[in-house]
Amino acid sequence: MAKTASTPGGSGKASGAQKEKDAPPPPPEPLRVPVADSHTHLDMQSGTVEEALAKAASVGVTTVVQVGCDLAGSRWAAETAAAHESVWATVALHPNEAPRIVLGDPDGWSRQGAREPGGDAALDAALDRIAALAALPQVRGVGETGLDYFRTGPEGMAAQERSFRRHIAIAKEHGKALVIHDREAHDDVLRVLTEEGSPDTVVFHCYSGDAAMAKICAERGYYMSFAGNITFKNAQPLRDALAVAPLDLVLVETDAPFLTPVPYRGRPNAPYLIPLTLRAMAEVKGVPEDTLATAVAANTARVFGY
Repeated sequence: MAKTASTPGGSGKASGAQKEKDAPPPPPEPLRVPVADSHTHLDMQSGTVEEALAKAASVGVTTVVQVGCDLAGSRWAAETAAAHESVWATVALHPNEAPRIVLGDPDGWSRQGAREPGGDAALDAALDRIAALAALPQVRGVGETGLDYFRTGPEGMAAQERSFRRHIAIAKEHGKALVIHDREAHDDVLRVLTEEGSPDTVVFHCYSGDAAMAKICAERGYYMSFAGNITFKNAQPLRDALAVAPLDLVLVETDAPFLTPVPYRGRPNAPYLIPLTLRAMAEVKGVPEDTLATAVAANTARVFGY
């Protein structure tokens, strides 16, 4: 999430271009077979939850999985799922959240603002609260958890791995799906899963590996969820991975408000844009749109137990 600077007295042309960039894309053609957005962040999107759900349902996205990234967001996810029949929740500390709790966050990058170092004791206390939320019936997954070597340097790796291992244990304890965030950490994510023993259901959210890794995931029965970045010009490795991923292990997601699919890349993403990604996925898989939609709908319901 980069910060952008504005220049006072800019040209009307620039202002108009910025307005277009900030404007929500138009609704796509509705899907004939309803599907679920397996990973979204409604708390980071504009408008109300009710508006987002109605807009999504109007194009055939009838279920959304609201994902927690910190304690506040996980509580909100659980409360929102309890209040809306078409919403399910997952709860977790994002991999980048763990080092902030342990080492502190002097720049206030996260939503909690600047924080003092709390050490392993603070991380363990936060994880205990995640475990309590994971026991709730409307919470159907533990995540997003995992490892992220893009935004967190070597000094944060121990906290990330400690947190990831505990999340795996929480998922197994409560029989919930484990939703993994894996950024530039493929080998270590797979290693930790092997060392700890995978839960029955594992989802690689916003799948970022290559075709070789997709074959490993398929062998282990791990689900792979693909987002709007599969439509990006430079994403051929993702398309190659999707091409070899078994149809019964594929999900679709927005990760909204991020990763808006082409042709609206850079504009706000939301669950109602799922049809764009699903249609691009169907083209890669060489199957009819309805065939893929039927598969991902069944897969998502199986993963999250609804």
